[in-house]
Amino acid sequence: MEIKGKRITITPIELKDAYSMKKWGRHKNPLLFDYNLPSLTDEEIKEWYRFKTRGNNKKYYSVFNEQNRFIGYMGIKNIRKILSQATFGIVFDPNYVNQGYGTEAIIAYLYYFFNEMKMRTLYLEVAKFNKRAIQCYEKSGFKVVDVYLEEFFDQKIDLENPYFLEEKSSFVIEDGKVYNYIYKMKIDKKTFLKETK
Repeated sequence: MEIKGKRITITPIELKDAYSMKKWGRHKNPLLFDYNLPSLTDEEIKEWYRFKTRGNNKKYYSVFNEQNRFIGYMGIKNIRKILSQATFGIVFDPNYVNQGYGTEAIIAYLYYFFNEMKMRTLYLEVAKFNKRAIQCYEKSGFKVVDVYLEEFFDQKIDLENPYFLEEKSSFVIEDGKVYNYIYKMKIDKKTFLKETK
């Protein structure tokens, strides 16, 4: 299976692709430190790969650019064939964000998801502070359908950090715990096909 866009190619993820994440750039924004993958050891990458590819209700893919460089991965999990729905996720090398690759990869994958896989609905979850990602999802046709609070991954975040202060409205601090708002977004086949005619 291979999905082609103008500049990108999407194929099922392989372990060798996962290892090349160690060459990726790093996010300077501490709110995105969770996506800094170069710090993983070979053993952690192997475990990460096993976790992503084990089981029948998820599928993960590599995204390559026009130079055949591995610039991101994407996947669907919680695949529910009877309801024809799944939950989407995408992570890119910070060196390749803000270049249109993400939107191109998502749209190419949505064609495959709805037409080849015969699925009907795709959901995703994204932190409210991750405005760049939200913009990319909206360009691809996703709409916000719910908002809720979730415990933030870094409970030791510096509350005086400029990145945190800029996105303060995305957070709630309660009983000494840090929570952040999550948007649940959705796109369905009918909407996608209508908007991409």
